Amino acid sequence: ASLFLLCFRTSLVATLIFGLLLQSPLTELSIIAQPNIVLLMADDLGIGDVSCYGNDTIRTPNIDRLAKEGVKLTQHIAAAPLCTPSRAAFLTGRYPLRSGMDAVNNHRVIFWNGGSGGLPSNETTFAKILQQQGYSTGLIGKWHQGVNCESRNDHCHHPLNHGFDYFYGMPFTLISDCQPTETPEMGRAFRRKLWLSTQTIALVTLTAVLGRLTGLISVHWKMLTCLAGFSLLFFVSWFSSYGFIRYWNCIMMRNHEVTEQPMVTDRTTSLILRESISFIERNKHKPFLLFLSFLHSHTPLLTTEKFLGRSSHGLYGDNVEEMDWMVGQVLDAVDKEGLKNTTLVYFTSDHGGWLERQEGERQLGGWNGIYKGGKGMGGWEGGIRVPGIFRWPGVLPTGTVINEPTSLMDIYPTVINLAGGVLPQDRVIDGRDLMPLLRGIVKHSEHEFLFHYCGIHLHAVRWHQKDSGAIWKAHYVTPLFDPPGAGACYGKGVCPCFGEGVTHHDPPLLFDLSRDPSEAKPLSADTEPLFDTVIKKIGRAVEEHRRTLSPVPEQLSLYNIMWKPWLQPCCGTFPFCWCDKEGAN
Repeated sequence: ASLFLLCFRTSLVATLIFGLLLQSPLTELSIIAQPNIVLLMADDLGIGDVSCYGNDTIRTPNIDRLAKEGVKLTQHIAAAPLCTPSRAAFLTGRYPLRSGMDAVNNHRVIFWNGGSGGLPSNETTFAKILQQQGYSTGLIGKWHQGVNCESRNDHCHHPLNHGFDYFYGMPFTLISDCQPTETPEMGRAFRRKLWLSTQTIALVTLTAVLGRLTGLISVHWKMLTCLAGFSLLFFVSWFSSYGFIRYWNCIMMRNHEVTEQPMVTDRTTSLILRESISFIERNKHKPFLLFLSFLHSHTPLLTTEKFLGRSSHGLYGDNVEEMDWMVGQVLDAVDKEGLKNTTLVYFTSDHGGWLERQEGERQLGGWNGIYKGGKGMGGWEGGIRVPGIFRWPGVLPTGTVINEPTSLMDIYPTVINLAGGVLPQDRVIDGRDLMPLLRGIVKHSEHEFLFHYCGIHLHAVRWHQKDSGAIWKAHYVTPLFDPPGAGACYGKGVCPCFGEGVTHHDPPLLFDLSRDPSEAKPLSADTEPLFDTVIKKIGRAVEEHRRTLSPVPEQLSLYNIMWKPWLQPCCGTFPFCWCDKEGAN
């Protein structure tokens, strides 16, 4: 009996050992505690601008290498088609209207560093949870989630108040106003109206004064003095903000300190790359989170001389190729420190390319491939479908393509679970952990429905019918292209979310993206037997979704997005705000 028991134990141990040897190397995930995490986010990059997503005129070998060495998502969706709300959703794992970071009006992003709106302090970012788990957390590059609330130095919306140990970059976003040689971009049409109004008021005042002097008009000097004072006050009220955009918005910060005001754009790229590599080198002996939020490929397309004229797609292509080179430099830094196998790298864009961004014959915005629409359009695929690439050698498979619907919000639970953190239990989290899907443990995304907003207005809904493989998408609202049929709103600069610039559809426009990814042929009850069933199913999902929404303060209200001098970050004594602390180094 003892001999039998000994043989049984020996065979059992041998079987277990043999079974372990046969297991896939992907099970190494269970013994890799707290990997380093590098998140790379481009700005305004279209899904059609990357070689591995079908572009044959822009070279992106380093981004392509990530795809070859990891997993490429082909249906990766931003929660909003503009910077501020999309990034808020990315950081919190929640639709931006849950945090008040989507607009009820036409002011759909943060407009000023000196505004009072921004990512609320009661929102919990993935950086904050990773920080609590012992990670060193750094944000290099663009923030665009606000700075202050009530005073110049309260930093309530600042990255350091949202879980980042270190910040270097722009608290705002790159705009053409930051480049003195470029045509101003911010509020261009509004500024023209302000100038016209100022000139009209000044002309009326001057006419009244001349009429009084010549005796043609009988008016008291007190009235003329008041009119002149009003003219001056009106001019100062808007020129104090719009006349100094470069000083108020185009600044660089290190943590809470303003280091350049205005920023010196010739060296911005090299400084951002230097800071990113330095962060990796400083934190190589402990788990770290690096969120490199590129200023590429947003206008004015800051591109160093080394890359000018290299692509066959003009300045925009040059800029994308330079960003790809930067990706390669960061990957090389990870490899150099021996961290490749313990680091999850992710690459994406905050939303689709900006089709309307042109100067004369120059196309300064991106391309969204076969997908209709672009930046600013909450429903059409071109505004929200973005690159999504993951690499983690030994844990994720290589050269894999996944066609399932996923979201930028999914990064939130994914990285928190990898870090050993716990998701907040007191709020709705819309993201889903991607690791089972990325590793091939499950075949389908956890998302059954995704809701596509333009501001706070629901424009479209996608339903992933997993048993059939269909991906239905119903459009309740679509923008009116300008000119008609152009595929974008060239006359407006960005398509609106509501009002006279949109069309409401009842019944909704319906597409099956699995058969018609370009959304070229809307289905109807005559052409699709399941039309009524699908519309009803999506309608019930919308009702359930709306029951999960709660009223919150509007961070992008007119008051919050207004420039407030007392909130303006300043490296001197306001209003004398100018410095170049990097130039001294």
